[in-house]
Amino acid sequence: MKKRILVLLTLVVSLPLGLFANEGMWFLMHIDRLNQRDMEKMGLQLTAEEIYSINNQSLKDAIVQFNGGCTASIISSSGLVLTNHHCGYNAIAELSTAEENHLNDGFWAASQSEELKPESLYVRFFVRMDDVSERILAQVNDSMSEKEREAAINREIAKIQQENNEGGKYTVSVRSFYQGNEFYYFVYQDYTDVRLVGTPPKSVGKYGGDTDNWEWPRHTGDFSLFRVYADAEGNPAAYSQDNVPLQAKYHLPVSINGVEENDFAMILGYPGRTNRWMPAEGIEQNVNYAYPAWVEGSKLSMDVMKKYMDEDEAINLMYTSKYASIANYWKNRGGMIEALTEHGTAETKREIEEKFDKWANKKKNKDTYGDVISNINNYYSLTNEKSRHDNYLLMFLNSSKFAILPYQLGSAFSNYANSNEAKRKELEPRLRAAIEASYSDYHLPLEKELLAEQLKLYATKSGYTIPEAISEITGKEKYSEYVNAMFDLSMFSTKEAALGFLQYPNSALLENDPLFNLSKELFAKYREQPEELTQPLNDYQASYRLLVDGLRQSGISRIEYPDANSTLRLTYGKVRALPEDPRNDAEVNNYTTFKGMVKKYVPGDEEFDMPEGMIEFYEERDFGRYANDKGELSINFLTDNDITGGNSGSPVLNGKGELIGLAFDGNIEAMAGDVIFDNELQRTINVDIRYVLWLIDKYSNAGHIIDELTVVSE
Repeated sequence: MKKRILVLLTLVVSLPLGLFANEGMWFLMHIDRLNQRDMEKMGLQLTAEEIYSINNQSLKDAIVQFNGGCTASIISSSGLVLTNHHCGYNAIAELSTAEENHLNDGFWAASQSEELKPESLYVRFFVRMDDVSERILAQVNDSMSEKEREAAINREIAKIQQENNEGGKYTVSVRSFYQGNEFYYFVYQDYTDVRLVGTPPKSVGKYGGDTDNWEWPRHTGDFSLFRVYADAEGNPAAYSQDNVPLQAKYHLPVSINGVEENDFAMILGYPGRTNRWMPAEGIEQNVNYAYPAWVEGSKLSMDVMKKYMDEDEAINLMYTSKYASIANYWKNRGGMIEALTEHGTAETKREIEEKFDKWANKKKNKDTYGDVISNINNYYSLTNEKSRHDNYLLMFLNSSKFAILPYQLGSAFSNYANSNEAKRKELEPRLRAAIEASYSDYHLPLEKELLAEQLKLYATKSGYTIPEAISEITGKEKYSEYVNAMFDLSMFSTKEAALGFLQYPNSALLENDPLFNLSKELFAKYREQPEELTQPLNDYQASYRLLVDGLRQSGISRIEYPDANSTLRLTYGKVRALPEDPRNDAEVNNYTTFKGMVKKYVPGDEEFDMPEGMIEFYEERDFGRYANDKGELSINFLTDNDITGGNSGSPVLNGKGELIGLAFDGNIEAMAGDVIFDNELQRTINVDIRYVLWLIDKYSNAGHIIDELTVVSE
């Protein structure tokens, strides 16, 4: 089996791009030139102009980036936003209390006046993009160091951003592609008044929990609804009761005609990060050093949080979003280790690099490319242990509130203490607000234990070089004692103590504060750039750019699309089954049914419970017009689209551009997909839009929301 998969993966990389049409995350501005004919053969009925247009409404106007980390779509003329439940999770948890637990019980606003505004939430509309590669690369030359090159590029980027933001109306982002060989700018418009419209109960939106995460067959209703508000002229505006629903430039029609095997499916969204050009030794470093540390640090944080979350629902609501995020990446990184190892991905990459090295050392190429592979491999050999250390430290900082907070506030406190009285009066309101925000929604015993346990893990397992003050702590009990003593002595242990500093600012107290000094040392270590790595890093960065350039020029790699980097992309493929699976009762293993969900049902179970009333709907087969042609209620379905994190919430569209589903996950067998595409195994797991509509209309009795939609039934 391993040999068969290895052969397939080798073919994926070495054969021409057109062989696997479903591979690739494509720029919308290039669809007409690169993809249109291929997509039409597969079932697309739209023109490239209908997908991406600067001057006329098009599909891109209905696609938004959701709060910086997910994707969403506009599905009504009144700014209704559809995304995943797990993308809205943090906002839903924030709006919940133990008494009105919208996360657990679900929520449906009966009218727009009842829609709920979370503290901080935004959507980003894509306006246009353009190629500025020639302009930016004209600013650099081969004699520059990488730092000099970066500085020159950044100066030109600042000019491009200023030229295109129309006086601050737009956000302009210039991004590099193909490891710095091309550059494009993207123009966006952000709306910050976004309100919760509806969400199913957690037992629907997160059905299967961590057990089913990244798995198939799946039965998850992973969706939530929000609405974008604007001022009376349709412009972005801070939250106000006077704001009105945004009149959308374009919204997606919703099809309830269902899907069948080999139906065309395209996904538009904001994939976060792929590394399809990653060198072999980079993959080895991740598998053997970086990812194991990430997994261990994540699991430790999850175990500490879960202990307290299970004891108290109020604590559970405080930490549920953070826990879910850590748990997601914990399983992801574990799956990556297994998939990259089993599929021999590093060896496949190494074979490509051997071909490249032969090409690079030909007489005409040697001066430019001859040292590329040796420079890259040298850098990874020098940084393997550092990579392990950095990932332990990263998980420490990501999970422990008091590993971060003292440094963040303390840096502002230092500026405050060293300012004159007039300046302090100016700074105090902002600092007071920052303190109030920082000391809300946390449980001190949990945070103390988490800090102590992460400190112990970092000090004893990370290797490399750690701050001297931390390396001196030894013994299991001493970490807890050390943390307790720091909290007893620190001004950052409570909100009241932190506020007290504003009344009596004293630089000496800050400089001797134990939590501040620990946090400061951790951040200093995180940002540390060892002098002995300065030249190897410079050589690595230059060589990586040349590797990608050479692979493209030589034809050794035929990849014609750039890596994902949270910019809007289109991926296309088909509805496509996995091999028959006895766990799935569906006729074809490309969808799941309500029956299969009921089979998994365990009353009272945290992951497989079902909300009140759903069993009765199943027994009565009350599916209305949302049933499939077999009379079943389809829950999830599979496509072979090329997606990654950040595509969560992306709309899945048929050949007419109609909404048929909502992407929310991938399958664990293809976890290596961020590094190497596997045509045989890679799948996208989607919520069937008919299940979404059934949950809104029939189960939740929120038919007024259905009335907003453009529903297509023929």
